[in-house]
Amino acid sequence: MNNTKRDMKFLRIMSLQGPNIWTYRPVLEAWVDIGELEESPSNTIPGFNDRLIAWLPSLIEHRCSIGERGGFIQRLRDGTWPGHILEHVTLELQNLAGMPGGFGKAREMDTRGVYKVVVRAWHEEVTLASLHFARELILAAMDDKPFDVAAAIEELSELAESRLLGPSTYSIVDAADDRGIPSTRLNTGNLVQLGYGAAQRRIWTAETDETSAIAETISRDKSLTKQLLSSCGIPIPEGYDVESAAAAWEAAEDIGVPVVVKPCSGNHGRAVFTNLTTRAEVEAAYQVALEEESGVIVERFVPGQEHRLLVIGGKLVAAARGEIASVIGDGRSTITHLVTTQLNADPRRGHTEDHPLNPVRIDSAATIELARQGYTAESVPAAGIAVVIQRIGNVAFDVTDLVHPSTAAMVALAAKVVGLDIAGIDLVVEDISRPVIEQHGAIVEVNAGPGLLMHLKPAAGQPRPVGQAIVEHLFPIGENGRIPVVAVSGSSGTTPIAKLIAHLVCLNNQRVGLACRDGMYVNLRRIEAGNRANWAAAHKLLLNPSVETAVIETGSRELLSEGLAFDRCQVAVLSNIATDEDLSEYAMTTDEKRYNTYRTFIDVVLPSGAAVLNAADPMQVEMRTLCDGEVMFFATDASLPSIIEHRNKQGRAVFIDNEKIVLAQGDLLTPLIAVAKLPDMAMDQNQIVAGIAAAWALGMDLDLIRAGLQAFTDK
Repeated sequence: MNNTKRDMKFLRIMSLQGPNIWTYRPVLEAWVDIGELEESPSNTIPGFNDRLIAWLPSLIEHRCSIGERGGFIQRLRDGTWPGHILEHVTLELQNLAGMPGGFGKAREMDTRGVYKVVVRAWHEEVTLASLHFARELILAAMDDKPFDVAAAIEELSELAESRLLGPSTYSIVDAADDRGIPSTRLNTGNLVQLGYGAAQRRIWTAETDETSAIAETISRDKSLTKQLLSSCGIPIPEGYDVESAAAAWEAAEDIGVPVVVKPCSGNHGRAVFTNLTTRAEVEAAYQVALEEESGVIVERFVPGQEHRLLVIGGKLVAAARGEIASVIGDGRSTITHLVTTQLNADPRRGHTEDHPLNPVRIDSAATIELARQGYTAESVPAAGIAVVIQRIGNVAFDVTDLVHPSTAAMVALAAKVVGLDIAGIDLVVEDISRPVIEQHGAIVEVNAGPGLLMHLKPAAGQPRPVGQAIVEHLFPIGENGRIPVVAVSGSSGTTPIAKLIAHLVCLNNQRVGLACRDGMYVNLRRIEAGNRANWAAAHKLLLNPSVETAVIETGSRELLSEGLAFDRCQVAVLSNIATDEDLSEYAMTTDEKRYNTYRTFIDVVLPSGAAVLNAADPMQVEMRTLCDGEVMFFATDASLPSIIEHRNKQGRAVFIDNEKIVLAQGDLLTPLIAVAKLPDMAMDQNQIVAGIAAAWALGMDLDLIRAGLQAFTDK
């Protein structure tokens, strides 16, 4: 075969940002034309499989349809097509860039040589880049051309690091996901909404919507923090704010050496000098601390080890101990070289949030520390001699289980005194397992927005579920951050149903948001005109903290091109599924594919929710087994076999019988309203009973539904 014909072209790439016909998670769906490669499965291209496996040996972990390790490689050797290979290579590149591989599918389309390739999208931009790199890599392997795999992975890793949530924020989002709490990223950083509408909470890494600006300001002012702590009987090191180098030494003499010199405001340990004993050391430290431009404080040096204790919601949830960073001389190497080879070569040290320890720098604090020992950075210590480089900044060794109960109570009080719901308390003490008072230990700082990585990925010891603790703080057991979401879909007639449901819910004293083809409404007031039955409008409603119930109309085309804006819904209403609905634009041309499209709405119904289905539609009757929650049928004909069978199983249904709209559960019949008493509406009877069924599924009072029907107008 002529190698110039080997190509894969992307015909279309769609970002499905929520649940879709493939999976519950966001994906990219790429339409790929493999052209002449349809005639060339993987086992017919000389050397291709070996080159691909050599470049990406971790493909051995892909189980594929065979269901066991090495399954995908077996498929390669047996012969598989480029669309399938593109799926797996894209997922593996994402995995090597630091993202779990996740879901993938490759399916033939009606046109020969054209495939739908679907891959989990942790971030649209990163996944798109992975998809394009995968194409280039596969074609290079086919044509025996060079491809720099390491460079591609490095570029993807850097892109992922700049785009994805940081590990600390991700730990909270992941814990929320475990609790069934939805999450929405609000910016390109780490601002995340947990929950929907009026039930939402917000986090920004380790700060929440309960973290007050006053408390955060107090925590940045070390002198004020110490004053407040001391007034409540919490041990703190005595100290003074100073305004000159001479005043710093006077304060040191008054307190008694050794002392600590540091900036007045929080700065993540920058320019903090400890255990200073001479005037030269104190005055030199003052000059460096002054550069932080927040004032300088001199305080009593507290002997012991540095500890960071994490308090969440008034409870101690994790504690880490620091260790002094030192090197051992070999009689040949400079201290600078020893720092590089002995300290910074530790794989636990690095600049990213994946590293629990920071690299050690010979900064101004280290320079003073070395001078105290008679060294400079270029000194060559004798063999076997230990040289201290850094006394603080290595807090990453878990000691949670060792903390004395009185210490746990004390740091919880310290967080409360400052006013922080989440606080990192810096405590210096010799032995964390003994009471602080008897050791003359002290709290030296209280920090807002504390780092979580030292507890999630300690340098030694047991990781702590701090993300889970933050979620439990924001959402006590029994709360899930959800508001009722009502999804309305079908081939036709969905807008009137959505508007009727919103009208009834509004009468139920609920602030309702509505996104439909007639606009976007909040409490029946239109705030955006035009077709708003789309992902963007629904997304806005779910971000709106005033919305207590959301009614969201979503058509099949929006589902196929965008995905759903919500992860789960309380009620899903399907009006009808027309067998002549033209979805050829999305290559959904058969009844089976239409069924798979609309079943998505039923798949996402919560176990506590309900699917409201048209009993006269055979496809919907078949869908009843897919729902995790209750199934409620509606119809204009009470004698339909599906209605009778459903009632025989004590199911609920809404139908018209003897010119009355009737609510039924098993044999119990409750007439709601005579058809003749309904106001003049453009809606047909099928749409009316569908809206009533949805209101009933939401638990609305029947008298209120009746009154709402009589007051409704859709003209």
